Parts: sequence; structure tokens; C-alpha cells
Amino acid sequence: MAKYIIKRTLAAIPMVLIITVICFTLMNLAPYDAIDAMTSPKMPPETVALIKAKYGYDQPVYIQYLRWVDGMLNGNFGYSIVTHQSISTDLAVRLPNTIKLILPAYLLSYALAIVLGLLAGSHKNRWVDKLIDGLSAVGIALPTFWVAMLLIYFLGYRLKLLPIVGMHTIGKEGSVGDFFKHFIMPFSALFLSFLPDAVRYVRSSTITQYSEDYVLVQQAFGASKAEIMFKHVCKNVLLPIITKLGMALPMLVTGAIITETIFGWPGVGPYFVKAIQGMDYPIVMVILVLSSVLVILGNLLSDILYCLTDPRIKDLG
Repeated sequence: MAKYIIKRTLAAIPMVLIITVICFTLMNLAPYDAIDAMTSPKMPPETVALIKAKYGYDQPVYIQYLRWVDGMLNGNFGYSIVTHQSISTDLAVRLPNTIKLILPAYLLSYALAIVLGLLAGSHKNRWVDKLIDGLSAVGIALPTFWVAMLLIYFLGYRLKLLPIVGMHTIGKEGSVGDFFKHFIMPFSALFLSFLPDAVRYVRSSTITQYSEDYVLVQQAFGASKAEIMFKHVCKNVLLPIITKLGMALPMLVTGAIITETIFGWPGVGPYFVKAIQGMDYPIVMVILVLSSVLVILGNLLSDILYCLTDPRIKDLG
């Protein structure tokens, strides 16, 4: 098992390097670069040359790439060309805020999805299944931004029950109660966006397992429905669920861009959007690479969890 895990880990390293090359290349091929964001057409060429030299843009492209990768490996993500703030410092503040919002929403939605998906899948084509599947279909069809705006309109504007934007009221940064008041609406919007797809995923996996021969054998031996469900079906439904849990890793960075922006939540989402609008390419590259690396790590985590839950899989790798 250790050999399989090491093999998968080593296979992920070239993928990370390829991702950095792709992100860096795409940013350099963009019609506007970082220098365009810091200069104006009226600036003399000497001033533009000084700015390029200050930020290292006068160096060959491969030198810029190597310096950038070296900084990333050392935790030095560089500086914003708009605010001149350290990107590492900004992310150290914003990333925990995003995780505080996404992680509870995702875990709670998946916990409930497992229950509802198993319930629907074990009662295929009955009223419980049709109700759960129908509500899930409606939930998938509803855009997250529209749900967020409905919450803002009714709970924030009409009923005035909850604050509309931000993570804290000014002057109450240390108040837990004030935090939860701001937390409820963006959390609900994310929870309602994660839940329907997860329910249908678990339901589909459950229906597939109930069509397998081992279920028919257990029924022939007189096993009860509860015994078949909890001793056999649940274990086999676990494997495809692990895929979704592993792939949730990149969502901790970019999984709530729309929701955070709508609610003014001080996370990675608004930071990323403002960087794109301001052509702040160092920030854009860092977040793209970070998100892409988390996708690779999510796949790696899924492979490892597969191996731990079913050691037979390592023979297929």
C-alpha cells in the first residue's frame, strides 16, 4: 500500500510543474500585462523601463518563470502590483475566511445528502424517491446567485432579520453572535447549491448497488432491508462518494467566488475578482496555480482513500 501511495504522489509532481508552466504562459500571452496596469501612455520610456526593472519584467521569460516558481516554493507569492501588499499576507487573512464559509456548508450538505440519497435510492420509484429526486432537480436548476439574491431580499431587506454584507459589523469584530448573523445567509446559499447534486450522486450510486447480484443473494438468504443497507450497500456506496470528497479540496479556495462577492464576504472570491478587474496578474497567477494544485491533491487524496478503503484498487494502479 505504501508503494502505491508513493507511486501516485510521484506521478502528481510533474502535473504540478505542467500547471505552473501553463498558468505562467497564459498570463504572458494575455493582451495586457502587469506593466500596462502600472503605466500610462504618457509615461516616458525611461520610467517604463525602470518599472520593468523593478519588478523583473526586463528579464527573459524563462528567468521570470524560474524566479516565480522559486518564490512560490519558498512561500513568497510576490506583491500585488495594484496595492503593493504581500500576496501571502493577503491570502493568510482571506483564505481562512473562505474555509470558514465553505467547509461547514460542504460537510453538512454532504452528510444530509448521504442520508437523503440512501433513502431515495433504497425506495426507487416510490413517492419518497420521487419527492427527493424532484426537489434535487429543482435545486440543481436554481443558480446560486439567484438563491443568494432571494435570501438578501427576504431575510435582509424585507424582514431585516440578518445583515446583508460583510463578515462582521464594524466595531463588533470579536463578537461570535454577530459573526453568525452574517454567516447564515452565505452559508445557506452555499448549502443549497451543494446539496442537490450530492443527493443525486448518492442516490445514483445507491440504485446501482441495489441492482447488483449480492443484494439478490442476501435477500434470498433472508437478510432484512436494514441489514442489506447498513452492512453491504453503505460500504459499497462509500467508494464513489470518496471521489466527490477528494475533489472538494479546490473548492476551499475558489468554491464560493460568486457567493462571497454577492455577500461581500472578505474571502478569496472578491480578492480574485478584483485582481482580474485590475489586471493584477501576480494575484491571478497565484490563485490559479493554488486552485489547480488543489485539484491534483484532491485526486491524490481520492486515490489514497480508495486504497485505504479497498486495498484491491492498488493492484489496478
